[in-house]
Amino acid sequence: MKLPRAILSLSLIASVVILATPPAFVRGESQPQAKVTPQMMLLHVRVVDSNNNPVTDVPQTSFQLTEDGIPQKIELFMDQEVPLTYGLAIDASGSLRSQIRDVIGAAANIVNANKPDDETFLIRFISSDKIETVQTLTSDKQLLFDGLAGFYVEGGQTAVIDAIYLSAEYLAKQTTEERRLRRRALVVVTDGEDRNSYYKQEALLQYLASTDTQIFTIALTKDLKGKAKEKAVKLLNQLARDTGGQTYYPTDRGDIQRISSQIIKDIRTQYVIGYVPAGGDAAKAFHKVEVSIAEGPNQEKRAAITRVGYQNRK
Repeated sequence: MKLPRAILSLSLIASVVILATPPAFVRGESQPQAKVTPQMMLLHVRVVDSNNNPVTDVPQTSFQLTEDGIPQKIELFMDQEVPLTYGLAIDASGSLRSQIRDVIGAAANIVNANKPDDETFLIRFISSDKIETVQTLTSDKQLLFDGLAGFYVEGGQTAVIDAIYLSAEYLAKQTTEERRLRRRALVVVTDGEDRNSYYKQEALLQYLASTDTQIFTIALTKDLKGKAKEKAVKLLNQLARDTGGQTYYPTDRGDIQRISSQIIKDIRTQYVIGYVPAGGDAAKAFHKVEVSIAEGPNQEKRAAITRVGYQNRK
């Protein structure tokens, strides 16, 4: 299954709400303590306080790391921004018709915050046979804005799992050795109701565990009811939890714009931790990773958020 290049309709022109670029993440004296090697496992770690706000001043000594329960030595630590390579995957099915302008405006806000070295691609999805690459990976904001301006909705059986799987697969193909330090993410806008995917949820989670891709979702689940809503929320929450991302639930139309600003902060405000796995069973299919963090200077509670583990690299 491949992602075909989209032929765009210009039936919808979204207004772009321009936000100021958020302040840079900590740019202190921290430098990589070791070169990135093929054997090194890299973790992108978000640290949040008790109110879920990003914390930007945590020293390396506050982090502890285990793999499969075995303590690991941190070989690389960075508290500086790294370039982003990410995708915007937007649900264009009929159920989002009333919100599509707000969605496109929020996506434009995210793109507008890109820095010169950041790279973005756009995916428009409905059913399994309508998962389209609107714009391939680029650093050109204007191409991305043009792509967003051509988004439109249409009917179909939404394939959320397929869209995320294929978007993650496309992203993984862009990952070269020199891009290893880049932060890779998918920003998904959807109600989360999967109706007709080829891939199963378990296959998606297994694949994501092998690609180190964080999932950030604007979850437009408000209009779903009963078991459909319960299933959608469970899927989106697990995708975020397993990958070290976040799911955001707008309470009203205006909230979508606020969330787009929060996504920018959450993606950028992260630490990079590198280690060479040691002391465990290298042949295991899946390795569980845990990062813990000490309390703040005034005993503030903090949490370190990263992916739950990784598939053994073959």
